[in-house]
Amino acid sequence: MPTSVNSKNKGTSTASKKDAAAGPTEETPLLLQSGDGANDLAESIHVESSTPVSLPEDGNASDKDKPLPVGQIIALCYARWVEPVAFFSIFPYINQMAQENGHLADADVGFYSGLIESLFSLTQMLVMILWGRAADRFGRKPVLVFSLVGVSFATALFGTATTIAQMICYRCLAGLFAGTIVTIRTMISEHSTPKTQARAFSWFAFTGNLGILFGPLIGGALAQPATQYPSLFKGVKFFERYPYALPSLAVGLIGLSAVAVTTIFVEETLVLRTKKKTALEDVPSAAALEDGLSASALDDELSAAAKLQKLSTLELIKSPGVPIVLYAYGHIMLLAFSYTAIVPVFWFTKVSLGGFGFTPLQISMLMGLTGLSQAIWILLIFPALHRRIGTNGVLRACGAAYPFFFALCPVFNMLLREGSEVGVTTFWVVAPALLCLGCGVSMSFTAIQLALNDVSPSPVTLGTLNAVALSVVSGVRSFAPALFASLFAVSAKTQWLWGYAIWVLMVAIALAYTVVSRYLPDYEELKRQRAREEAERVGLLQ
Repeated sequence: MPTSVNSKNKGTSTASKKDAAAGPTEETPLLLQSGDGANDLAESIHVESSTPVSLPEDGNASDKDKPLPVGQIIALCYARWVEPVAFFSIFPYINQMAQENGHLADADVGFYSGLIESLFSLTQMLVMILWGRAADRFGRKPVLVFSLVGVSFATALFGTATTIAQMICYRCLAGLFAGTIVTIRTMISEHSTPKTQARAFSWFAFTGNLGILFGPLIGGALAQPATQYPSLFKGVKFFERYPYALPSLAVGLIGLSAVAVTTIFVEETLVLRTKKKTALEDVPSAAALEDGLSASALDDELSAAAKLQKLSTLELIKSPGVPIVLYAYGHIMLLAFSYTAIVPVFWFTKVSLGGFGFTPLQISMLMGLTGLSQAIWILLIFPALHRRIGTNGVLRACGAAYPFFFALCPVFNMLLREGSEVGVTTFWVVAPALLCLGCGVSMSFTAIQLALNDVSPSPVTLGTLNAVALSVVSGVRSFAPALFASLFAVSAKTQWLWGYAIWVLMVAIALAYTVVSRYLPDYEELKRQRAREEAERVGLLQ
């Protein structure tokens, strides 16, 4: 691809070249990146009046060679840890808390505890796009800090609820501060490159798994302290009156520690247009001259970038490649939420009804084993596999594996239903190993985030696009767990298809995703297409 049609602008002053070689600062214009013609130029300029813009960290090296800022990623992952800890910490005690606060019959407890969690996810869905827009307009760090403060205080208040209405109110209040997860995802995306994003998001996913692990442990260990630890808390009126306040306060303090870490250590990934404007006025644009850009062409380029920032949410959703990736995101999350809702009940259900008949100890041991295997897949295997076969390759491999992974569950039950010593022995030899192998499908959770990054029309729209995707996730999470747990109960109770009807449904949904994964877009071609369109528009191509 030709870099210019205006060769007379190739000559640049020695001073300009020295400025370009000196390396960037916050005041260095984005155009001082070394580039390779129209592709680099169209992909690198993202400026909009009165809104934040991304700046490169290294103007001398290609963005693709920028090292991963490990310290920033660790700080963001610590902030990310708060969300799953806050979400899952109430699971061990929410049923008992709801029953005591609402004086509920045993048969009604599940409905109200499920309602509380569904409304939390529904609230997140309603406000997620607003937080994404705020992060795109005012910067990532202010939104992240403010959201962490809100989540911390709302979570701390939850344990002091004494009625069902208060439980719902405090949980929805925590859902209102949904800016944490969308902002962290966006900031990690902006800190990483195509070469480093797989490693960055594998850490992001691993941190989420740690939150899922530690959240229930905190909730279960600290609930009802006056009863569990009478030598320490018996006679303390506050904890006797509010038996579920201690775990909520503990999680709130963890959230405030994340506020401190974020405030002190996390760097803003956007700077305001005023700094960018000053830089463009004060520093000669050597790269622009070398690429043959006239002042009017540069103005056109900046105007085009501004239009990207002003895309409405609907226009963003309709951008090339975005609809299919958003759909795939929602489909993967449906598979994830439905499976995690079914599995605990499935493992506990009697063998004769289609389950495994596990004891609580066996369930916890197998959950720990599968959690460890997921961590291994995400941390150790995913980055190398992603380098080899790419984002779409990982998503398609997981799409091929999902139906077989779900089909294993009724097959394992058949071994136990047989009742023979050989069948039981085969189960214990084969089932744990194959379940750990099947946990490789968890790589799809990280890969679909990378697909979302790659399909974004511009870095300045990434916050909003992440918000749209997470709104979809929250919407799915608001109904999927209750729906699929109920469907499993109906399947087991009616013994339709020998109690395996739920797994037939799960395999069918997985096969649908297998088909969808074949139609994911070519992200590199999308980038080239956008670059060509911008280059043609400003006259860089003939």
